[in-house]
Amino acid sequence: MQQHAARRAPEAVSERKRNSGAMPQSAIPMTEVLVVADAWQTEPDAEAAIQRAIAVAAEMVDADTGGAELAVMLTDDTGIRTLNNNWRGIDKPTNVLSFPALPPSGESRSDNDAPRMLGDIAIAYETTRREADDEQKQFDHHLSHLAVHGFLHLIGYDHEKDQDAETMEALETEIMMQLGIPDPYADRDRMD
Repeated sequence: MQQHAARRAPEAVSERKRNSGAMPQSAIPMTEVLVVADAWQTEPDAEAAIQRAIAVAAEMVDADTGGAELAVMLTDDTGIRTLNNNWRGIDKPTNVLSFPALPPSGESRSDNDAPRMLGDIAIAYETTRREADDEQKQFDHHLSHLAVHGFLHLIGYDHEKDQDAETMEALETEIMMQLGIPDPYADRDRMD
């Protein structure tokens, strides 16, 4: 997906902004944000919100994400509907999709110099905007939550079973608190 998105809108590819704060760089994955839908132009702080959310999440999880890479594609409902239909057989838009990378076969990480890929995340503007408005949440708060939710899927978290959903939601809530964002599940059902 990363190459496909970059091919569709190479001018939208942004360079990673490294966090120079107190967090050790070794735990934070390199996150590339690709804007492939014009609707995102109304949200100039979207990339910063995503970078911050994933950096904080990476610091708080027990997973080796240092030196790894991921891509976040900011798309629209049409683009995410296509992805959702092609990959999940669900012909409707959704807010966020995650595509964990498959581990390389036949070679160890030390066999090549390429960074380890965590995978890709796609976030749809219209659905994200509608949900934020319906739930009376700040757009950047909801976007941060979706970025964290997608990131957790990339590193193996899931919410298919009730117990797994409770674990994932509790971690999301803790990460949101660290970001200064209210509990995303306080007034709504589980995210699909």
